[in-house]
Amino acid sequence: MLLKGALEMGKNFNELALEMHRKYQGKVGVVCKVPLETRDDLSTAYTPGVAEPCRKIHENPKAVYDYTAKGRMIAVVSDGSAVLGLGNIGAQAAMPVMEGKAVLFKKFGDVDAVPICLDTQDTEEIIRTVKNIAPCFGGINLEDISSPRCFEIERRLEEELPIPVFHDDQHGTGIVVTAALLNALKVVGKKLEDVKIVLNGPGAAGTAIIKMMLAAGAKTIIACDENGILYRERGVGIADHKEMLCDITNPEGLRGTLADALQGADVFVGVSVGGALKPEMIRTMAKDPIVFAMANPTPEIMYDEAVAAGVRVMGTGRSDFPNQINNVLAFPGIFKGALRARARDITPAMKVAAAQAIASVISPEELNEEYIIPSIFDQRVTEAVAAAVEAASKQG
Repeated sequence: MLLKGALEMGKNFNELALEMHRKYQGKVGVVCKVPLETRDDLSTAYTPGVAEPCRKIHENPKAVYDYTAKGRMIAVVSDGSAVLGLGNIGAQAAMPVMEGKAVLFKKFGDVDAVPICLDTQDTEEIIRTVKNIAPCFGGINLEDISSPRCFEIERRLEEELPIPVFHDDQHGTGIVVTAALLNALKVVGKKLEDVKIVLNGPGAAGTAIIKMMLAAGAKTIIACDENGILYRERGVGIADHKEMLCDITNPEGLRGTLADALQGADVFVGVSVGGALKPEMIRTMAKDPIVFAMANPTPEIMYDEAVAAGVRVMGTGRSDFPNQINNVLAFPGIFKGALRARARDITPAMKVAAAQAIASVISPEELNEEYIIPSIFDQRVTEAVAAAVEAASKQG
């Protein structure tokens, strides 16, 4: 009754979620893929027959992909330190999100995923634990691990594991933003290599977005944080990954505030805080500005306010406005393609291929200011991404 009533009264998703999770006791389960109706079935699936595939794998470790679920299963790993907008809520409280991620993998990519929430936030212990469980999985999806630890954890696991490791909060966001930008630039008739891009919020996601846009062909990106434009001589707040960003952004050595950076800019990308972008800043941007305001739940500027200030193409992370920029467009297809290719890594070329594939789903005839990114329910997306990732992997 609560579910029906909530829908009729305006969709209180907090109450709907509590009811659904309580009713089903979570969102994931285990399904048996083989018959278990007779003694012969049992003897084939378990003892004594199961010993034979064990022997084959022992003789040839690569045979694990033929005789087990490894080749179609990934681990969704979190320590609960940076969950949505909730912050550091710990392993148990992170479980609903990781279960949700697992069902999205299955629904949109037909990839089996297991939620694993680790009761530690020690970098070395996380790395050691993931390495120890890795033999069961074809890939590792890192999720909701706080910055800057997430950079070290991902880097080490990429180096030390023979299977792909992907921090979706970073790279999934970067891929989908880049896909949206490729199409938005077609709408306004500009080229990626010619535009000035300002990114506000160079954390984990912001850093990955910058790297993705550069890999796709961008030349001029200015990164801003709460202290203004990033440049090495600034000193204040320039440490860890921001030192690296100083080397790959701001080629003209600009200094000042976000407002200063936006003067003459073609594109604003926000992964920061609600209200950070003001209408008067937009009015100083170049003709036909593109704005992706992705702070959740309140974007850097609201959709109607941005359009009124002169924004030509606007995107957010929300489903109640046009052009929702959502990672679900990327990660199911990326892992589907990587698993099919038995890739060791998810390379920059594979990420760019994924972004281009997402963008290509929308035909030139369909493309317009309010339709630059496909719906997450567009069934063409996952296979397009998977095929592109698989092909890019095989090309090396």
